[in-house]
Amino acid sequence: MLTLYNAAHSTCSQKVRICLAEKGLKFEDIKLDIGKAKEHLRPEYLKINPNGVVPTLIDDSQIIIDSSVICEYLEEKYPDVPLSPPDPVGRARMRAWMRFLEEVPTAAVRVPSFNMGFLPRYEGMDRKTFEGAESDVRPIRKQFYRRMGPNGFKKEDVQASLEQMSNTCTRMNAALEKGPWLLGRQYTLADVIVAPLIDRMADLGMSSIWEKTFPHVTAWYERTKARPSFQQTFYPGARMSEFLNLTPAIKEDAQ
Repeated sequence: MLTLYNAAHSTCSQKVRICLAEKGLKFEDIKLDIGKAKEHLRPEYLKINPNGVVPTLIDDSQIIIDSSVICEYLEEKYPDVPLSPPDPVGRARMRAWMRFLEEVPTAAVRVPSFNMGFLPRYEGMDRKTFEGAESDVRPIRKQFYRRMGPNGFKKEDVQASLEQMSNTCTRMNAALEKGPWLLGRQYTLADVIVAPLIDRMADLGMSSIWEKTFPHVTAWYERTKARPSFQQTFYPGARMSEFLNLTPAIKEDAQ
């Protein structure tokens, strides 16, 4: 029995849910409140995931953490529906994409996401209170939260994240000239991992990043949304705009 600890709107959780859906794998869906309740930082969860983030997969008592690692694990353990190329060179190309996607856009989307949607949680906090209650309690995201602070990320941080997303779309658009998917004819884990990131930017009203300049990315996103796995993953409540009042990405009082 597969068990997935996750959050509906978490992009990393969404990656794994897409992978599970593509492979037709049933799982026990355990939702964590990663907002005010901070269920991902409770001692009982930290015992299974010391990073204090979602998702976590449990497969026959084996604990697997990190969204991309989970996707690769599912690919190896349940290969009947392949999501990686059959040849070593193709798999190397896929893994290069995966590393880039983790290094660049996965981190980049967090900046506008927090500034536009999650910042009201910290309204009225001074920095000392914020660090004690929010940043310093996080095993691996302490510095990310400290950089944000209670007033949000600075203008230059937001601009840098948007540049990173544009750079991502530049690479995607070039690869998709040989599409329909990032590695050509086969839909792979590279497409799985980037899908929630592109969807998050669209949900934040930033689809102009690709719609004006990168037609292959625009077409890829439409094909991606049409897949049953995508539709299963993005159920009601899985997007920030459905339960948060989004505000401008750039905060003039951020210091």
